[in-house]
Amino acid sequence: MSEKNENTFIEGKRPVVEALRSGVPMEYVMMADNLRKDGLTEDIRRKARNANVPVKLASRKVMDGISQVENHQGVIAKAIPYQYAKIADILKAANRRAADHDGAALVVVLDHITDAGNLGAIVRSAEVVGAAGVIIPSKRSARVSTATYKTSAGAIAHVPVALVSNIAQTMDSLKKEGFWVAGASEHARDVIWDTNLKGKIALVMGNEGEGLARLTMESCDFLVKLPVEGQVGSLNVAQAATACMYEFLRQNTPAPVRRGSAASQA
Repeated sequence: MSEKNENTFIEGKRPVVEALRSGVPMEYVMMADNLRKDGLTEDIRRKARNANVPVKLASRKVMDGISQVENHQGVIAKAIPYQYAKIADILKAANRRAADHDGAALVVVLDHITDAGNLGAIVRSAEVVGAAGVIIPSKRSARVSTATYKTSAGAIAHVPVALVSNIAQTMDSLKKEGFWVAGASEHARDVIWDTNLKGKIALVMGNEGEGLARLTMESCDFLVKLPVEGQVGSLNVAQAATACMYEFLRQNTPAPVRRGSAASQA
């Protein structure tokens, strides 16, 4: 079943400006009826108008009753709850992708990523490489928020994100649908570019601090790692996910036929 986030209110002039700039879908922007005009309020009105978001006036008393911060500055926006996808939607998208790309499709599974900004950055990379969707757990995990919209640079509107109650069971379901499940872990034996990532792949990325959970790791078909030659132990999870996704894309992109090659002369 698809799920929605609870209502989200964005409060303050600059946060509302940034949310409008990031493409956060909004039901309305509320402004205090005695709010003085300045550059920020005019920018909010302009961006709201361009995004077809209504601006309505309200008394400070009404807005104080809604507010959850000490100073909303006379500006509160109500974001439209994000509509999560169903696993079936992602599988359909993956099968369409595989049919058009010689059997290759990518689904990204996040094992309790807790930072909404990291979630957005991963979704952005997933969209760029043509992933069919992103799967996140329903508990102890970042949800789609205003920070996700910002770091995804709009990609969240184009990549389905599904909530699941059990990551390990979901991985088993993906296997039954023909996916090989690859877990990214610094404890892996094999470097990712020495590993076969062709076909339908479910890439599993672990928590920012602890990496993959034990049960998640045991449920993977194989583990891969990125090579490290510097002094820092590992990349940020969003950076690591991007590198892994591009290796999938590289392996599943047909080599170009060069002029003068045997293939072009055949």
